[in-house]
Amino acid sequence: MPCGASVNVAAHENIVGLKRMQLPAHWKKPATLTVLVVLITLAMFWSVAASMVAIWWRSETFAHCFLILPISLYLIWRQRGHLAALMPTTQPAGLALLAGIGFVWLLARFTDVMVVQHLALVAMLPVIVLTLLGWKVMRCIAFPLGFLFFSVPMGEALISPMMDFTAGFTVKMLQLTGIPVYVEGTFFEIPSGSWSVVEGCSGVRYLIASITLGCLYAYMTYRSQLRRLLFVAAAVIVPIIANGLRAYMIVMIAHLSDMRLAMGVDHFIYGWVFFGLVMLLLFWIGSFWREDEPEEQNVPDLDRAPVPAAHGSRLNMVAAMAMAMIVAWPSFAYVREAQPLSIHDLKLATPKPANGWRLAEKPVTEWQPRYLGADAELVQTYVSDTGRVSLYLPYYSYQRQDAELVNSQNVMVVQKHPVWRQVSDSTSEVIIKGQSHQVRKARMRSIHGQNLLVLYWDWIGGRFSTNPYLAKALEAKQTLLGQRRDAAAIILFAEYDDSTDQQEALIQSFVDDMLPAIETSLLTTGAD
Repeated sequence: MPCGASVNVAAHENIVGLKRMQLPAHWKKPATLTVLVVLITLAMFWSVAASMVAIWWRSETFAHCFLILPISLYLIWRQRGHLAALMPTTQPAGLALLAGIGFVWLLARFTDVMVVQHLALVAMLPVIVLTLLGWKVMRCIAFPLGFLFFSVPMGEALISPMMDFTAGFTVKMLQLTGIPVYVEGTFFEIPSGSWSVVEGCSGVRYLIASITLGCLYAYMTYRSQLRRLLFVAAAVIVPIIANGLRAYMIVMIAHLSDMRLAMGVDHFIYGWVFFGLVMLLLFWIGSFWREDEPEEQNVPDLDRAPVPAAHGSRLNMVAAMAMAMIVAWPSFAYVREAQPLSIHDLKLATPKPANGWRLAEKPVTEWQPRYLGADAELVQTYVSDTGRVSLYLPYYSYQRQDAELVNSQNVMVVQKHPVWRQVSDSTSEVIIKGQSHQVRKARMRSIHGQNLLVLYWDWIGGRFSTNPYLAKALEAKQTLLGQRRDAAAIILFAEYDDSTDQQEALIQSFVDDMLPAIETSLLTTGAD
């Protein structure tokens, strides 16, 4: 080929490459409006986005979330050739979805459920794309948009069941090894020492990281939906089993080394090294069934005519309506929450003793649950001829962020408490006003040998519940209707020796006799 011809070919290829990099004419206005609406959304919900970033920053479990948005944008960029061949079309039906998501966000805002607020914000982004660009564009970049949901810091609900599974798996493996084990909840003892499965050992951070990487790997490696689903299923199951093996190996390393190894920093190093090897093995095995990307089809001529005027007018109208909806929900929340609130120094009146119960001079114990942000608290011990029962009431006169009854940080005892540990958490039945109600039951034990039986449930505006979702629904209803938003936890505890049956009967007797006085104390306390 002559030199001049090769130069012309190279120049032509450069021009084609530049055209591929440029935004096609029929995409300029839809893309610009979509970016504008997304930016307005982030601006209006800035506090929600900022709270997500704050969690990423302070939590090792969600540190990987900083990479989610860049990865999603890169995956969209990879689809630029396919996107350029599509004609964006508005989908006004998406406005209904946007309105529904906004309403869900509003309820979550009123009930201070941050994870739902985070999910609602992220869900708005693909719905905006659907509304302004249409179904075909949405399908083309469905995974990159769905991948954004991995930026939501959630998974705390898995901690407790994962702790139970890890403890049970480890104990079973130790027993199969021939090592005698004494088990009490997530605490167990072997001849060489005592162990407990705490939040950091639950494996939730491994599971979240594995699912995120597994979904990305499946999308990038396979074309078949079946292979993708199978690999994602493996990415869920493998880290759960691997975490149980990790915990067992750490206990065995410490046991065989007379508690010299796997007790400090190396405890975590062994865990992450083992997890890394497991994930590498999973990806290596998965690579045997990889499906290469088909060759990209020729991209048609990108110099298309501008969008017709009628289509452009509809795009403007739909974009304006989307912006209005996005602005409406935070504005309504601001107006609703800007109403003056006066919370004075509140004090719960001590429930008056009744039916043979009297105020005790000494408490059952110095322990009490941790409930954050309560506007008023009461701790009082009562005594009768049959025994002693202590009452703890954390009262929230006006629930708000960091001062709410249903909060993952409100617990019976914090992890790694120097004196107390919770050895069980289950349910029980208590007769309240002639009806059977399910309540939470916990058993506490101190290093000094004191055992406590704890029965507790929530009181929301006069209703009893142990269901956190019902509690949040009642809080949302009270806010929307302008009703009282006060709530409290009713926590009763008594000391026991071996069996808790007698103490459960004692607490039931206390409820029968004293609950009216407790409710009177709660109802007569409140904010202006």
